Amino acid sequence: MSTNSRDYGQEAIDRHRETRGKVSIAPKMKVETLDDLSIAYTPGVASVCMTIHADKSESYQLTNRANTVAIVTDGSAVLGLGNIGPEAAMPVMEGKSILFKGLADIDAFPICLATQDSDEIIRTVRNLAPSFGGINLEDIAAPRCFDIEDALQDLGIPVFHDDQHGTAIAVLAGVLNALLVTGRKIEDTKFVFAGAGAGGIASTKLLMEQGATHITLVDSTGIIHKDRSDLTAVKSAMLETTNPDNTKGGIEDAMRGADVFIGLSAADAVTAEMVSSMAKDAIVFAMANPIPEIWPDKARAAGAAVVGTGRSDFPNQINNSLVFPGVFRGALDSHSTRVTTRMKLAAAMALASLVKEPTPENVIPWSLDRQVAQTVAQAVSGAA
Repeated sequence: MSTNSRDYGQEAIDRHRETRGKVSIAPKMKVETLDDLSIAYTPGVASVCMTIHADKSESYQLTNRANTVAIVTDGSAVLGLGNIGPEAAMPVMEGKSILFKGLADIDAFPICLATQDSDEIIRTVRNLAPSFGGINLEDIAAPRCFDIEDALQDLGIPVFHDDQHGTAIAVLAGVLNALLVTGRKIEDTKFVFAGAGAGGIASTKLLMEQGATHITLVDSTGIIHKDRSDLTAVKSAMLETTNPDNTKGGIEDAMRGADVFIGLSAADAVTAEMVSSMAKDAIVFAMANPIPEIWPDKARAAGAAVVGTGRSDFPNQINNSLVFPGVFRGALDSHSTRVTTRMKLAAAMALASLVKEPTPENVIPWSLDRQVAQTVAQAVSGAA
């Protein structure tokens, strides 16, 4: 378990209570004189409005729209906490807002919806779209998250479900460097995912785009195989490209002989014995938050060569905070209408490249490294 004795939970409550949350709005224009007021508001603002009325694209030049992102959630899949609702999801959305601003200078606004009806969420986002340059979908449970994101790809602005693609980009970047450390090629590597939700499925797809050929998915019932009758349509579709040996059983069966374990599931889901059963110099990314599938010290003692978590108080934090600020900065700067697979792969390669000499304790950059968002943004913009 963690060797850090600080109670971050209580400290977080105290700090949030002291500041009443993490975000506020600051003006870009001064309004100190009557002339200032006449320019910023009435009567001058009417001319600005009519200019946009004549050409809607002017909203990107005459308002802050080009630098704004809506962080939209229904609170149905927050961190490892589950369906805690929109009010309880707000602290996470505010946290993303300050990362957007601090790392990529993007003004991001938390929008926590009091509905978990997919059609209603889609309608709401469509109605909000004229106010924003991009939409970051967040903490919406699978499989609804897939349908919602797919339905919004025609908005004309990038719509990016961070739990899917931010996670996938971070996972791929960490994997690429971990494979270098352990002397493996991606096409010859056997991967196991614990968790077949948004992050697990998106990460699987992106790894395959990069050349992975052998991935087995495990959900709360066990290995996803062709003979199961309880699979969702999304999970069934994944069997076209995963579990080529049609392996059956539980997580312990999937991990036996595997090279890489990627956990996006639940606390303490993996034992030391399971890690010991993996291939020599195994890679273990136990990313459940706040408690990983297995604590890093236990995984290393069981034989893992490279260990990562989703936490910031251990080495190798594989977390989408490394991704979304730069991805949206690049998408906004390039005036992209969507985030493509090519852009995601470019982001992952750029993120991995920031670690010049990967080691077991360093396969992914530090989350607060200011160079990360800039480098990812440039890669995404170039790919766009």
